[in-house]
Amino acid sequence: MLLIPAIDIKDGKCVRLRQGKMEDETIFADDPVEMAAQWVEKGARRLHLVDLNGAFAGKPVNGDVVRRIAEAFPDLPIQIGGGIRDEETVQSYLDIGVQYVIIGTKAVSAPHFVNDLCLDFPGHIIVGLDAKDGKVAIDGWSKLSHHDVIDMAQHFESDGVEAIIYTDIGRDGMMNGVNVEATAKLAGSIHIPVIASGGITNLDDIRDLAKVADEGITGAITGRAIYEGTLDFVEGQQLADELAAD
Repeated sequence: MLLIPAIDIKDGKCVRLRQGKMEDETIFADDPVEMAAQWVEKGARRLHLVDLNGAFAGKPVNGDVVRRIAEAFPDLPIQIGGGIRDEETVQSYLDIGVQYVIIGTKAVSAPHFVNDLCLDFPGHIIVGLDAKDGKVAIDGWSKLSHHDVIDMAQHFESDGVEAIIYTDIGRDGMMNGVNVEATAKLAGSIHIPVIASGGITNLDDIRDLAKVADEGITGAITGRAIYEGTLDFVEGQQLADELAAD
């Protein structure tokens, strides 16, 4: 199971939000490229980038920062989400060296868009499903839809997406543990990889996720915990590797 550092970009800086609220931010670095370098030096094998301004604007805003990170680490798989609403944006990210693009709100509001992308860019499309109480949230978590998260994941699997990133929005950025039960339930309902996100706080969360990793949980995105120090990234990845080898 891969531990994936999150670099959330707002106004060109590396920040973290609590429960997706733009007004509740903590700035962790003025230069996201330097922050990316820190995680790579610590052994990160993949990076998770989010253009927070883009997510709210509906189009890329921090694309230049993403480009600089991709150019600095050309051999590192990078996944990017936030404001990806058309084919041109997907193409532009792939052109600068990003490996995966994450479709969020538009995957829910216009499901055919994902199908089209999977045909045009096979192997590069991930869908991010943010959920609370089993229902999918959209528009920067400001709205809760009536869509069941498992039904939607199965639909996107049939479209050909590479993976599902599952975030429990009730726990994201709150440092109170990952929703292992819901993540395992989702992973067990599909055959493509699930990447866990939201609430990962310490080594115990990695142990808990590792117990159900066989359901198809191949990675875990971590943000605030590694920035605030409740989880040491190096220790976390070592533990995940050790548990996978057992």
